[in-house]
This record gives sequence, structure tokens and C-alpha cells, in this order.
Amino acid sequence: MNFRLLTSGLVVALLSSCAHQASSPDKQTDSAAPEANTHAFSQSQSPTDWLSDLCHPSDAELAELDDWAAFDLWSRLRMGYSLPETDNARIDTQVRWFAKHPEYIERVSLRGQLYLFHIVEELEARNMPTELALLPIVESAFDPFAYSPGRASGMWQIIPGTGKMLGLKQTWWYDGRRDITASTDAALDYLEKLHARFDGDWYLALAAYNSGAGTVNRAIRKNRKAGKPTDYWSLPLPKETRGYVPRLLALSKLFLEPEQYGLTLPSVANEPHFVAVDVGAQIDLAQAAELAGLSMDELYKLNPGFNRWATDPEGPHLLLVPIESADRFLSGLESIPPEERVTWQRHTIKQGETLSHIARQYKVSVSTLQSINNLHGSSIRAGRTLMVPVAAKGEGFYSLSAEQRLTQKQNAGQRNNRQRIDYTVRSGDSLWSISRRYDVSSGALAKWNAMAPGDTLRVGQKLVIWQDNASLTAGERDDSIVRKLHYRVRQGDSLYRIASRFSVDVNDIKKWNQLEQQRYLQPGQKLVLFVDVKDT
Repeated sequence: MNFRLLTSGLVVALLSSCAHQASSPDKQTDSAAPEANTHAFSQSQSPTDWLSDLCHPSDAELAELDDWAAFDLWSRLRMGYSLPETDNARIDTQVRWFAKHPEYIERVSLRGQLYLFHIVEELEARNMPTELALLPIVESAFDPFAYSPGRASGMWQIIPGTGKMLGLKQTWWYDGRRDITASTDAALDYLEKLHARFDGDWYLALAAYNSGAGTVNRAIRKNRKAGKPTDYWSLPLPKETRGYVPRLLALSKLFLEPEQYGLTLPSVANEPHFVAVDVGAQIDLAQAAELAGLSMDELYKLNPGFNRWATDPEGPHLLLVPIESADRFLSGLESIPPEERVTWQRHTIKQGETLSHIARQYKVSVSTLQSINNLHGSSIRAGRTLMVPVAAKGEGFYSLSAEQRLTQKQNAGQRNNRQRIDYTVRSGDSLWSISRRYDVSSGALAKWNAMAPGDTLRVGQKLVIWQDNASLTAGERDDSIVRKLHYRVRQGDSLYRIASRFSVDVNDIKKWNQLEQQRYLQPGQKLVLFVDVKDT
């Protein structure tokens, strides 16, 4: 069995596992810096033997590592600052806001400490300004699960089209836009390309990262035609983009001299927090967490690219684990054959079942069933069997899977004066049409369901709608299930007849629709009704 342990940079070999290995008087236990970023141990080596090979540096290497470890990560970050220094009122505005919100700086710094060392390493390797390590604060507040109204996802907030252009895989199982190492590589690749495109101007490159190169080019052409300057500060860019670069520069100032602004940054060690292990095949994330001695939250925060309960069967097969868990994880993984890393269930196809129906039943993708069962189309026959991968634990166990994050989002809309409506999407529905039907904003509807307003709905998709029920009568039962209905008055209808049909009070209908002064209903007139569906 051949695993790869992927690490990066000078101090990556300071594996905590080295500290646990037995040492003799003539051997040191700290590891030397590796010469290459990727290391492999052969089939004849055990993970422990492989790690041991990294743990015997020379005296010169030890001295260099001791000097390097004297810095915390913030000191190292400051040493690589190279963006042009600029004084601008827009920067000052942002500085004042951040300085007034020290709790925000502390929160994002703590959230980012898992990822910052890797980002700084990558920036240094590319000779890029290390201020760019703070860009995920501007983009996502270092939240790898962030999803914006513009359909941007992940720590670097990459939209689907840009992600595809940058080679980031996006499937039902996995979204590379949220993968820590893959998205960082892609974001830095993109920034380098934009930097070259705008003739080495980092401010224009950053503006293009935010709003698109086309937007920046159009602004440049407009100013050039009007005889105006074409630097970032002079361009007529969108409001968000005009604040984007100043926000990053303001953060750079604050992190350069935090004490000047009354800030105290949490300590972040100048050492790696994780290594990437190539497990070689699909693995249930619950099993991976157990092997590494991690909670599901800890595993998902290092591996936010995985949408479901397991890694993508088609890859990538890389899992990030804390350095101190690496040897334990590798040793445990070596003892489990690839075919035993997920749980399988044999499904006998029933009359009338379709591949998509079975996929929904087991919460897997159709393409997964096709691949596993060597199906070249969607045709299946009753009586045949399919092998289906299933989660080893209950659905709720996978705390930060796409399903659980959606559930958390949907429940977050709950308020004392709101009633929950579970809605199943029908043909022709859109977020806009549903929001109009239930008298809520399309933005709120999207937010409640972890979507962007422009996302396309699927027939059969389940949505949660939170509707204000403050106008409901106080006498309604606590166990009622109230739904807001829009009723069109028919020929022969009366308030009494409608009230009887829906088990509501005539006076309530008048109050809900402000009908106190109206004596007669008109055919085609629309009424709002709050109906207990248990009584209808």
C-alpha cells in the first residue's frame, strides 16, 4: 500500500510525531526541513519508519530551524509585505472601522490560524506580497463554508465559472472551491495571472479579482477616453470594488502595528498545522475522523471541500489531518483495505424504480451509482441488484456536511413570531415566484435555504419558508400548523362560507384583509387566510 504525505516549506518537517519517537544521546528528535514538497514512503516502509527518516537533521539545519521558530506567524507575515504604500481616505475609513471592532479582528484571526501558515508559505514560494494572506478576511472572514449571494464559495470566494476555469472540481460529492489547499493554489494562480494582465499593478489585479477583469478594463477605457488617470484610485468601479482594496490595505496596517490601534492579536505559531494524506480511495469521513482521533467538526474544518459523508469516489483522495495526528492516521489507514473504508448495501431494484429515485433514497449521486455498478446509462431492470455506498453513521453525525449545514441555515430563520413552512419545489417555480406567493423577500428565502438569489431550483427540492404570523389570533392552539394561503373569491362566496370551509373566524378574515368597511366580496378578489392545516 502506497500513501503519500504532502507537506510544504521550510518548517513543515517539524512534525510533532518526531517528538514522540525514541531518541538516543547522539540523535536529535527535531526533524530537518525536507528538500521537496512531496514525500513518499515505499511499500516496504511503515508510516513510523518514514516519519523517522525526517527526524534526524544536521546541526546547521537545527540552528536554522531554531532561528526561524523564534518568529511567530505575524512577524513572518510582516516581513513579506510588499504592496505599494498608499495614503488614502478610503483606507482610513476602513482602519477606523476595524479599530472599533477588535472582537472581529480576534474572531477572524482565530478562525484563520488553521490556514494562515499554509497561505503564507505559498505566497513566499511564489514571491507574492504576504499581505495577500489577509485577503480571505475580506472575502469570507476566513470561513471555508462561506457562500455569497453571487454564488461565490469558500475561503477565497470563487464563483463556479472561475472555479471551472481554474481547474477546481465541483461535483455532488466535492467542491474544490472550498478545499483549503486546492482553492488557495487556484486563488493565487488567478491573482498572478491578473497581476501580469494589468502590467504588475497589484491594486488593479485585486480589483479584477473582486469584480472581474472585464469590469476593470472597461473602467480604464472610460477614464482613458475622458483623459483621466487610470490608476485604481481614479477608476469608476462598482461600490464594493472601491472598498475592496482599501479594506485589505487597512487590515495590512492593523496587522503591521496592532498596538498602535489598541489591538492584541492572538498568538499564532510559525509552524504548520496540517499535512495532506493521499488515502488512495473513497473513505467514510466518520471512519477517517476516528482513525485520526478527531471530532467531525475538526475534520470538516480541515476538509471543507467534501460535501457529504465520504470523500468523492472519483477523487481527490487527499485528506488534511493535524500534524500531531498524522502517524496515528497513517498507521490505522494501513490496516484497512480500500474496499472496507466505506459501508456497502445491496439494493434490489423494485418495479417502477428509477436510478434517480434510488439515488435520492440513499442520498448519493446518480453518477456514483452508475460508476460503481458499471452502468452506461440510466436504464435499470426490476429484480437486479445495485451496490450502494451508505454512511456508517446517522446523517446527523456528519456535522458539517452539506445536508447538516443546510439544516442549520434553515433552522436559523426561526423566530418567536414566525411559522415554518416546508415547501416542495414544483415545475416552473423560482425563488422570486415562491417569495411572491408567500409574501417574503427572495433574498431572505435564498438565505434561509443556503442559496444565492440567482440559483436554479430543482423540481422536488425541499425549501423552508419562515413566515411572520404576528397577525394570527392569540387563541390558536399551540400545536397548530398554520399556513398562509392566498384565496381567490369565487362566484357565490361569502365571508361565512369561506370561514366555514377553512375553519377560521369571519372577524379574523376581516382583520387579515382589512375588510371592516367592505360589505360584499367580489369574484376574483384575493384574500389572505391563515389556516391550520390540521383542521382542513
